[in-house]
Amino acid sequence: MTNITQHTRNHYTWRPADIAVAASVGVASGLVFWGFNYVSAWLFPLMRTILPGTGSLFHAIWYFSGPLALLIIRKPGAAVFVNLVGSAVEMLLGNQFSVSFVFVSAIFQALFSELAFAIFLYKRWTLSISMLSGLLTAIEYGLYLLFFQYQGVAFFSAYGITHMICEMIGGILIGGVMSWYLFVAIAKTGALDKFASGRSIKAKVE
Repeated sequence: MTNITQHTRNHYTWRPADIAVAASVGVASGLVFWGFNYVSAWLFPLMRTILPGTGSLFHAIWYFSGPLALLIIRKPGAAVFVNLVGSAVEMLLGNQFSVSFVFVSAIFQALFSELAFAIFLYKRWTLSISMLSGLLTAIEYGLYLLFFQYQGVAFFSAYGITHMICEMIGGILIGGVMSWYLFVAIAKTGALDKFASGRSIKAKVE
């Protein structure tokens, strides 16, 4: 019983190495967020002229960090930590959004990213769970935008439906699939050899 308890404690306890890598992932993600802010400034209006709501396909670039952090660190709270670090970097570099919007969004996105892995007690780390994580995050962020940002847009309007469908597609493909293969690519470099996540990918390759 003692060994089982110790194993469980180690499974959930953060090490200094976990914090260091999570901080690095957060900084890198923040740079991506910041860069995409400028791309979105012309991309979203362009897509809106084609079909309102389709810009939501790319919102996951702002929250792919949650599933990615969990796949790498494999500890509860990884998505929250990385999202907050990423948001702090994004805000320090400057963007067009308010501080409250960025940090509140980051926390909610992280919590829903965590939910998919928490359902399985942070013990299953597969592409399908990563996709579920991206999907849940997409549903949360899509609804958050409808309730608090897209004023006057009804949920069952053409815009609202297109927005939610595109949000979920983007969440699955960018937040889930892209994050998984990005994690695998990082693991194959050997950068994660000291982590269970890295060793699991190395074992499959070998």
